[in-house]
Amino acid sequence: MKLVVLGLSLSSSWGNGHATTFRALLKAFAARRHDVLFLERDVPWYRNHRDIADPDYCRLEFYHSIEELDRWRDELRDADAVIVGSYVPDGVEVGKYVQRTARGVTAFYDIDTPVTLAKLARGDFEYVSPQVIRGYDLYLSFTGGPTLRRIERQYGSPMARALYCSVDPDAYPVLHLPKKWDLSYLGTYSDDRQPTLEKLLIEPARRLPHLKFCVAGPQYPETIDWPANVERIEHLPPAEHPAFYAASRYTLNVTRADMIAAGWSPSVRLFEAAACATPVISDIWDGIDDFFESDREIILVPDTGDVVQRLASSEDPRPIGRAARSRVLAGHTSAHRALELERWVEEAGRERAPAGLIAAAE
Repeated sequence: MKLVVLGLSLSSSWGNGHATTFRALLKAFAARRHDVLFLERDVPWYRNHRDIADPDYCRLEFYHSIEELDRWRDELRDADAVIVGSYVPDGVEVGKYVQRTARGVTAFYDIDTPVTLAKLARGDFEYVSPQVIRGYDLYLSFTGGPTLRRIERQYGSPMARALYCSVDPDAYPVLHLPKKWDLSYLGTYSDDRQPTLEKLLIEPARRLPHLKFCVAGPQYPETIDWPANVERIEHLPPAEHPAFYAASRYTLNVTRADMIAAGWSPSVRLFEAAACATPVISDIWDGIDDFFESDREIILVPDTGDVVQRLASSEDPRPIGRAARSRVLAGHTSAHRALELERWVEEAGRERAPAGLIAAAE
């Protein structure tokens, strides 16, 4: 299969989780002997923080405008599938260009589904619109559950399927390192995640001054009052994630408000930490038990007191981490997702074939 992807970023993981997702998925997809071209809009904030220049599993090319996409018109036209990702600059116009040009399956890969739907509901068509959704053969969603039917019914997608995030287990091994922190968190600052981070990490740090905490990720405001026992790391490239998780007795998962409301929206940090066998403490949302079993593979907490109680306990958390790793290896690796992508593209191709035959007959 020849696949072209127009995504937010493959070259830089700075301030976004898209790069990690695309890297894992496309590496596994290429391992299934498919040919992949990734087209990335060249913007200064990613150009200045690139941590991959020349991936060995796909071609990575940069463009500066929609007009410049004409350089790859033949590849777009002849590809078996063309995927446009969420948050791609000028995504509506990019989507229209792809739909005019491609002969194969066209798909939208929404790595931000609940955020996207909230934007659509208020008339914000920053990177996709209802019209463009109807024009894609396939809507690949980071969110499963009832949201998939909503995308089809409300926005007219011919076919919506879940393609959750995943982890490359080769890139996220189990490392046996001394523990530096009792509880860590890895994630870019977000207004709607911050209250939960305050409740589940910052306030526990205040109540447990003898324990050590860490928050890694960019864009946190200087106005945040960090307790003295909370270490800050401004940016942590993916290559350093396994050591970060290995140095954590527990790590925290915090979910954005729109994703909690939608449910069935696992974060990539869940799978990455689990692959490293690091026990995860998480907020609670509908569908999380489809991915991990509470108290055996993950620790679900509603408030500060539950975190404090867990961190103060002498219970060994390592069996939870090992069980989570087994669960991820059995169903949530990038190899699993590559196989699912293959299946959804093939299904979308079959669904659109009759229309193409009718058009040819006319």
